Amino acid sequence: MQSMANKFQAIIETPNMIIPLSDGCCLAARVWMPVSAEDLPVPAILEYIPYRKRDGTLPRDETMHPYMAARGYACVRVDMRGNGDSDGLMVDEYTAQELADAGEVIAWLAAQPWCSGSVGMMGKSWGGFNSLQTAALRPPALKAVVTVCSTTDRFEDDIHFKGGCLLGENVGWGAVMLSYSSRPPDPNLRSDWRELWLKRLEADQFLATVWASHQARDDYWKHGSVCEDWSAIEVPVLSVGGWADNYMNTVSHLVMNLKSPVQGIVGPWIHQYPHMAVPGPQAGFLQIALRWWDRWLKGDLNGAETDPAYRAYVLHSAPPNPSGAHRAGHWVAETVWPSTRVTQKTLALSPSRILGGAGGTLDIKVATPQTLGLAAGEFFPMGLNAEMAGDQAGEDALAASFDAPPLAEPMQMIGSARLSLRLSCDRSKALIVARLCDVAPDGASVRIAHGMINLCHRDSRETPSAVPVGQPIDIGLTLDQMAYRLAPGHRLRLSLSTTYWPFVWPSPEAATLTLLGGSLDLPIHEGGTQEEWVPPPAEGGPAWKHRVKRPGRAARRVEHDLLSGLVALVVENDEGDIENLDHGLVSGGSMSERWSILPDLPLSARSEIVWTQRISRGEWSVRTEAQTQMWSDENYLHFRAQLQAWEGEALIFDRVTEHKVRRSFV
Repeated sequence: MQSMANKFQAIIETPNMIIPLSDGCCLAARVWMPVSAEDLPVPAILEYIPYRKRDGTLPRDETMHPYMAARGYACVRVDMRGNGDSDGLMVDEYTAQELADAGEVIAWLAAQPWCSGSVGMMGKSWGGFNSLQTAALRPPALKAVVTVCSTTDRFEDDIHFKGGCLLGENVGWGAVMLSYSSRPPDPNLRSDWRELWLKRLEADQFLATVWASHQARDDYWKHGSVCEDWSAIEVPVLSVGGWADNYMNTVSHLVMNLKSPVQGIVGPWIHQYPHMAVPGPQAGFLQIALRWWDRWLKGDLNGAETDPAYRAYVLHSAPPNPSGAHRAGHWVAETVWPSTRVTQKTLALSPSRILGGAGGTLDIKVATPQTLGLAAGEFFPMGLNAEMAGDQAGEDALAASFDAPPLAEPMQMIGSARLSLRLSCDRSKALIVARLCDVAPDGASVRIAHGMINLCHRDSRETPSAVPVGQPIDIGLTLDQMAYRLAPGHRLRLSLSTTYWPFVWPSPEAATLTLLGGSLDLPIHEGGTQEEWVPPPAEGGPAWKHRVKRPGRAARRVEHDLLSGLVALVVENDEGDIENLDHGLVSGGSMSERWSILPDLPLSARSEIVWTQRISRGEWSVRTEAQTQMWSDENYLHFRAQLQAWEGEALIFDRVTEHKVRRSFV
């Protein structure tokens, strides 16, 4: 069957299509489709997220959805309940209500006269999550999914916990959503904008407290974790990720476990769509997605199902650069995953701190300062503002590090490294972080992969238990996925630490681990540097029409008070103010974060985050500010949030909430 996919079609845009739900709530959508769709129905592609179609994701929306619509699709960008121009209130992420709404939207789309009855669902991050989650509920009209920078496991591999460790980004993301959910609809689209805005402000929660209260893998996290039942997903899935993003494991997990048609692509990228992501090289994500949609939504026999199961960009040794715009490497393509070209190589940890030596009984102490981790970078980097991991050499020196001899030949690894350790601990709560690094002859250290485990979760994520003080325990730790080629003369380094601030919230007491033995299993790949796949060049629609009214700025620095010893990571990002020349809305936002801690006192850890949102048009203007703090004592995690809103210069909302969450095993 031959489609019209590659023949450009004139399109029509509906800026605010209303989609009714069964409970009376209406969702707002921006829709692009061929002008001929009423006469020649086309498949629909749904992107369903809370990030506001009118301003939030509009710049990226316009690079993608008109492009796909011109190739024979109805592209539907929906604001979730409680966000943007839609009805309702925001409650939490990935709720049963959210997924039920998605199912209703899909059914409604399939029933429209301009739709062929086939619907695809796609998205990045939140939209990638709920695409998989919705697919697991099997709405009849949903025929395929494209998921980007997402996860299959909300507890083990998400922004809240990792390896049972409470992530600093849990409070960071809570601050983001408190701020994002505080914005009103566009008055040009809703006459009741003010009434709805006030309701949203009253309902807006600081969700970091909710997430932090679930410190084990309970039903809260199992909901929406598609790994609980891989067989529930029956539609074809294309999964895309990036090595500079912390959702790099998802692609491999989906390809390994789904029984439906599935393919994965992992590039060098941060938390962005590959046609606009850094570090380069970028890839033609839209052409790749189009090939997927044409096969599974239109039935074109284009051979997409025979493309390689797993395509990965292998990073080559290069100097550390947290703002690197390009990364040297090459593409490999595996017809099956796990690859038959990967073999396991085991390196023992030796008393002399050699990685790969004779091994033997260890007696090595690991007790790192609370400040170790400042070179970790962001959980999900979004740009080039020093957000990726920097030179690890300084932190390697503070950790318990094991070095392999310099390589005589290149070594290529694709997959996950597995660390096995025997150790004892002098505290009932502790964590360990493992970093695998590429050390150049000049001593510069590049992080290849990392992993972490809360030792209370050593046996079970569902039923953690206190660490038996002073007794030997055995742990297994799987590091994050990687695709990396070390150059000759470089050394592989394993660095172990008991801290990783602010990536991980510290344990209540500074712990000392005693390493008694261990080994590291590496996934060695037999391939060379020949390109096995060449992605299409990046393409996209024209840039949105806008005017910069006030330029933005960004800063990232470490402050060290030499009198008190306090060390703080300070992150500032002012997006400026930008006017949309199509509808006149001026929007802007700014953020400041301060993560402070004393090197020898874990209970000194403190997070202070401020987010400001600005929206205006002509004489009308509103502004919201969300201020959040987190700190802890031995027994509790403490949270404070203040949400304020202004209409013009008048303060119309001001609320302070304080919560404390008992520390169970964090």
